[in-house]
Amino acid sequence: MIKSREELKERDIEIDLSGPEGNAYVLMGYAQRYAEQLGMNHNAIIKEMMSSDYENLVNTFEKYFGKFVTLYR
Repeated sequence: MIKSREELKERDIEIDLSGPEGNAYVLMGYAQRYAEQLGMNHNAIIKEMMSSDYENLVNTFEKYFGKFVTLYR
């Protein structure tokens, strides 16, 4: 789930979309790594992430990894 900084709760993995980790290429790198670790098809996920604009990329990341990663702005 995408949250504001004020709503941020403690979780294992946190990504600040307003910083360097919010770069599209960095997010795709994380997606590839996490997908491989979870036994998911990273190629399909990356393709879906790249199918539209930045918001789609973030929403797709959230769709697949939101249970494990907190994104905030």
